[in-house]
Amino acid sequence: MKRTVDVSIPIGPIHPCFKEPARVKCETKGEFVLSAEVELGYMKKGIERIMRGRPWQEVMFLAERVCGICSHSHATAFAKGIEEIMGVEIPPRARYIRTIIAELERMHSHLLWLGVAAHEIGFNTLFMWTWRDREAVQDTLEEMSGNRVHYGMNEIGGVRRDLTPAQVSAALARLPYLEERIKKYQEMVNSEETMLIRFRGVGRMSKEEALKYGAVGPTARASGVDYDVRRDDPYLAYAEVPWNVVTDTHGDVYGRTRVRVGELWESIQIVRSCLENLPAGPIRAAAPKNAPKGEIFSRYEAPRGELAHFIRTNGTDKVERVDIRSPTLANWTSVAMCLVNQNLADIPVIVAAIDPCLSCTCRMVVVNQKSGMTVSDTTKLGFAGDPGGRRTRERP
Repeated sequence: MKRTVDVSIPIGPIHPCFKEPARVKCETKGEFVLSAEVELGYMKKGIERIMRGRPWQEVMFLAERVCGICSHSHATAFAKGIEEIMGVEIPPRARYIRTIIAELERMHSHLLWLGVAAHEIGFNTLFMWTWRDREAVQDTLEEMSGNRVHYGMNEIGGVRRDLTPAQVSAALARLPYLEERIKKYQEMVNSEETMLIRFRGVGRMSKEEALKYGAVGPTARASGVDYDVRRDDPYLAYAEVPWNVVTDTHGDVYGRTRVRVGELWESIQIVRSCLENLPAGPIRAAAPKNAPKGEIFSRYEAPRGELAHFIRTNGTDKVERVDIRSPTLANWTSVAMCLVNQNLADIPVIVAAIDPCLSCTCRMVVVNQKSGMTVSDTTKLGFAGDPGGRRTRERP
């Protein structure tokens, strides 16, 4: 069939449907997308370059500021890597506290995402409910760490703050309310007509496609990929507490919603188990001033999926190099594929379904030495490569 394009529509980089700058260029036939090209690179902060040559104590705080929502994720990924290079084993109590903060952060992120997804389809009642319930999670984080974001709980060798009996009791007292609300959301996802009409069959990705294009986290698990770093390469206290990996086989926005709501329930169970079985003892172990020469690939299951920090040390107290692969970068290549054959009106919710965090994703700049021009390494992401660096998918 001859491919006929009616119009090419650029969306972004500044657009109401995107919470951060990105650009989606769609070629359309009527209301349907024939091909899509996604451009990133509008949020480069140069934070990896800032990390180089700085003491690892300073890099810990910089890592936490890569992302506001996933601040504990980046700090823990970095700390875990440095501790492995140093051969430092953190105390059991510190492992449990880090796990509690990690799962509260996951709940905070998923509730925020559910509200954003509801807002994208005009379901603002659900948006208000989820963000109200998120306050209970953020109140708990503030009581434990002193902050609603950028918790500052990690240090090399353990955690900076202990949990008091009063903080443990207050956190446990909030969990029944959150469980009740999550049950309500599980019911809504499977029965609310607004969500079913706008989510089912939208932005579908098969298991084979998810594996081929490297999707991670809830995006991959919604397509039947049974993989979670917390279980398959366990760290902190995840091998010591009961929980289940949540998967789905729908592969669409509906499936991604079901996975995230299911993970909210599992996070509550992990937090409760850690609070009720919090080991006694110290919260930090002694760490040497200098890190031995070495390098490591530190993995962590962030709310959006597998987060990776490559860390290189040189035998001093300085970090020689840090490279960050965020889950959004891994998932972004699937967005162009999911947009093809979809309605223009579904673009916002399809993009939102991977829960993109662009401040985490735009990391470095590639310089063309012949022309002197600079282009983000993630500038054009889509589907099938061409010599120009673009990757797009066209409608068959």
